[in-house]
Amino acid sequence: MENLAYIFTQIVQYTVLILALYFFVVEAFGWIRIKEPKGKEIKPEKRFALIASAHNEEAVIGQLVDSLNQLDYPKDLYDVYIIADNCTDKTAQIAREHGANVFVRFNNTLKGKGYALEWCFDKLFESEKEYDVFCVFDADNLVEKNFLLEMNKQFKKGYKAVQGYIDSKNPYDSWISLSYSIAFWMSNRLYQLPRYNLGLSCGLSGTGFGVTVDTIKKLGWGATCLTEDLEFTAKLIMNKEKVAFAYDAVIYDEKPLTLAQSWRQRKRWMQGFADCTARFFLPLMKNAIKNRDIYSFDIALYMIQPIRIILFGIIALVGYLSYVAAPGTFFTMADMMPTYIFSVVILIQLLYGPLVIIAERKANLKVLLGFIIYPFYNLTWVPITIQGMIDADKKEWSHTAHTRQIDISEINNTQKN
Repeated sequence: MENLAYIFTQIVQYTVLILALYFFVVEAFGWIRIKEPKGKEIKPEKRFALIASAHNEEAVIGQLVDSLNQLDYPKDLYDVYIIADNCTDKTAQIAREHGANVFVRFNNTLKGKGYALEWCFDKLFESEKEYDVFCVFDADNLVEKNFLLEMNKQFKKGYKAVQGYIDSKNPYDSWISLSYSIAFWMSNRLYQLPRYNLGLSCGLSGTGFGVTVDTIKKLGWGATCLTEDLEFTAKLIMNKEKVAFAYDAVIYDEKPLTLAQSWRQRKRWMQGFADCTARFFLPLMKNAIKNRDIYSFDIALYMIQPIRIILFGIIALVGYLSYVAAPGTFFTMADMMPTYIFSVVILIQLLYGPLVIIAERKANLKVLLGFIIYPFYNLTWVPITIQGMIDADKKEWSHTAHTRQIDISEINNTQKN
């Protein structure tokens, strides 16, 4: 029994260490910004349908529509569509008053953003208007004026799917919103940008992304799980398409204010992660091995992120039992060497976190102090992930209420000051 425990612990340690080192090496390429032409230097040509699914979002939908209507892009090359999805408030009315095309949808069976988008795509396929790209947003978003110029630039390169830069609409509202903001800033720099630089596939992130109409017609949308962005990313990779990253196409997203809100949202994410991992991990790894496909390999490793988080919790517990609760009782120093190395890698990542924020030009005293509580935010991922994996078969969509009323000009003025 002791031998089995020893073997299991060693397997866990080395698995987590290898994964950590892989991601650490890839992250190193996020420190590079390859110089590219600005979107305004490229002729606007692509026609866009800008789509947001909204469920009872009367508090914020007007600001989203206003920011989309003020984009620096020829007005005859894009239209704004709002899906008023199972709404019982004034979302549809307000969206119309602000100039959006509104589709009203009621469906008590097929609930959630993925189903709403699929329904909207089908309606647009049947319409007389023709578009090159569908861009998807959340109802609480605000969008920088150059967004479509930057997306047009990337799509003219031939990419079939492009993810924009997700920024924070309300970083200083609470310690939770600040922790979220730090996480997203770091993800842009250490997940999306390095993969774009290396020619790997980036990932769709739920909002601020675009997919060509031809691609959706060819593959079908079909992404209706709790993490439709991850599901469609995997679908793209399985069909030999990759996601690009538009660093200068910025979207501002409203972050949760309380731990309870955050817990529910992240649990939903982990439920969707577990669902997608169960369905796509083995096919992706098979494709990676059979076809020597690095894109499939990379996204497959990303998909086991929930397992990686739980394994991290296990080795943290083993380390505590061995060297705090009962020193020398469980494993020797040599036995725990992979954990030591892993801990050093994690410590380095925590230490260079503030450097990432400086590189992203987000640094101020509040943000730097936020790194004091950021490790606690990260630790909450362990129980959240376990809950999400246990409830992976539960598909009910959990709506996050949005109330932060702010327009894009206020964000721009804050950044200038």
